Amino acid sequence: MCIRDRPMVLDCLSDPIRLAIVYHLAQQERVSGELCCGDFNGLSGKSNLAYHFAKLRECGLMQTRVAGTNRFVRLRREDLDARFPGLLDAVITSAAKDADRLRLVSECEVVEAD
Repeated sequence: MCIRDRPMVLDCLSDPIRLAIVYHLAQQERVSGELCCGDFNGLSGKSNLAYHFAKLRECGLMQTRVAGTNRFVRLRREDLDARFPGLLDAVITSAAKDADRLRLVSECEVVEAD
């Protein structure tokens, strides 16, 4: 899957739920690198999340790995940084500064990995 053009990536990130998904994936990169799709149930319903995951995959921001009945998602950071250096970090930094207003922290039930 290739990463689309910058306007498509930024348009995808303009949705608050997709931004929250990317934000939480970025926060978990250092710990586990990927999260289970069910970890995002606090953001929205399953069918709505499936739609947002598809949009994130379509524009190249996220990759999904299937393991049995579980689906694990991760950011495609290396590919994004190669195509658009610094873009993902700028989006994450901006979202972190505004996390309370965007409700990026309190709505998502991301489980901390040990």
